[in-house]
Amino acid sequence: MRDQMHVRHDDVEPGNDQQERVPAAFQMSSARSRSGAISVVTTPQGLPTRIRIERSQLEKRPDVLADEILRLCRQSAMAAGIRWRDELLDAGATRDVVDALGLPTTDDLSRAEQFDDEHDDTPASWLRRV
Repeated sequence: MRDQMHVRHDDVEPGNDQQERVPAAFQMSSARSRSGAISVVTTPQGLPTRIRIERSQLEKRPDVLADEILRLCRQSAMAAGIRWRDELLDAGATRDVVDALGLPTTDDLSRAEQFDDEHDDTPASWLRRV
């Protein structure tokens, strides 16, 4: 069964003064499976810059593992977009302008996480090691 996803909506390195001064549009973002067995750090566009995989996850089929990593990258990018949206609104940008940018909302992220949970609940294999 696929691990549940969890996306952090905060900075990659909390307490890092340099990271806090960087506009949200350029901050790195991170996501991890709920078990913490897989985690990614991405650019705001979702390009991975760091991937951590626990040894237990390497027993999965490569395509299943790749799909999980890509899902985490997409969700990390959504979290970055949400931070940017919030920063623009806090800076006084009108909601119409921010909406025109197509930045994700927290509802978009929740729907994506729920979709992943509903459509990936079967194990990749019923076989197990003996």
